[in-house]
Amino acid sequence: MADLRSDFIGIRSPNPFWLASAPPTDKEYNVRRAFQAGWGGVVWKTLGSEGPPVVNVNGPRYGVVHGADRRVLGLNNIELITDRPLEVNLREIKSVKRDYPDRALVISLMVPCDEDSWKAILAAVEDTGADGVELNFGCPHGMSERGMGSAVGQVPEYIEMVTRWVKQHSRMPCIVKLTPNITDIRKPAEAAKRGGADAVSLINTVNSITSVDLDLFAPEPTIDGRGAHGGYCGPAVKPIALNMVAEIARSPETRGLPISGIGGVTTWRDAAEFLALGAGNVQVCTAAMTYGFKVVQEMITGLRDYLDGHAMELGDLIGRAVPNVTDWNRLNLNYVTKAVIDQDACIKCGRCFAACEDTSHQAIAMKPGRVFEVIEEECVACNLCVDICPVENCITMRELAPGEVDRRTGLGRGDYANWTTHPNNPMAKAAE
Repeated sequence: MADLRSDFIGIRSPNPFWLASAPPTDKEYNVRRAFQAGWGGVVWKTLGSEGPPVVNVNGPRYGVVHGADRRVLGLNNIELITDRPLEVNLREIKSVKRDYPDRALVISLMVPCDEDSWKAILAAVEDTGADGVELNFGCPHGMSERGMGSAVGQVPEYIEMVTRWVKQHSRMPCIVKLTPNITDIRKPAEAAKRGGADAVSLINTVNSITSVDLDLFAPEPTIDGRGAHGGYCGPAVKPIALNMVAEIARSPETRGLPISGIGGVTTWRDAAEFLALGAGNVQVCTAAMTYGFKVVQEMITGLRDYLDGHAMELGDLIGRAVPNVTDWNRLNLNYVTKAVIDQDACIKCGRCFAACEDTSHQAIAMKPGRVFEVIEEECVACNLCVDICPVENCITMRELAPGEVDRRTGLGRGDYANWTTHPNNPMAKAAE
């Protein structure tokens, strides 16, 4: 069987599945249960410095976006960093690490943006025996209003400065957790690298309001008639996270910087996609909050089976897809496909016809008896019919064979590179 043991910036764990810093990692009881269930590592919920106490709301802390079957697509969270005393957290961390020396235990930190505050908490953290620290530069609510969290993560200069402090005052591996609430994720990653970060983790939660109570006219979750923006996580943010991970992995300025992938990991397949795009491991939160800690067992089994089936080891998967991530202007315009409908699999729902007729290229005809056929002369291979068809593999895309002419344009496979000036192009004709 494939060996899932992970070595991420020198932090070893029996598998690449870690729990992210969040409510599930707030105390010893939870973390012990997580390790018993099989998680390879945990990032302890964010600790703050001694000072004014952190006070969470005593009401709803989560908003939710449901799918049609009430499956959780996303959670909005307005909970702050840990409100438990620092000394209690540190004592529990030390106890857990003593009993689980083979598991990764990283501590998330967020303190005011001054060197003395970071120096003080780092000294206390090192005494626990934890494997590393993760700098929380991503939290978009509550703490950002106090000049921490994403208020730091949105300013590359601050990221670099604080990371330098941490590396100067600690011998522990340092992971910088990045906020997605920024225009170009590469800039904060570059700043973290300049500051000496051993790795980055991303994404933290997306600033959001998930819904509005139309009786109270307030955002949900609603606290005494009012609501606030929060951090959005879960399956819905996975596409955003995958893109940002890939951008860092393929950028010349950050290529080779280790990445811990976060954002909507629910199954082994999700994890494999993050790994293929350059993540060295993955962190999970919403899936555990939805299904419990034992969800990791399916992830472990599924990833191992996938690697075995492809005769790969874990290291072979990491970064495997990065060379195939490119920019639009480097895509092969001579690659041409057409939609094909499997009549035996078709359930005659007509969804493909309605979508194509109303919103796309009128490339599907409805024949007598509700038989749906592709009109190749009109099909631009947009893939919409494939994506909205309720029957898997009923509609597929077929590549034009060598020598075959596209009936829509009259071009062969090799002619599309010059399509903008080709006489068959109606836009070129109009320009003349």
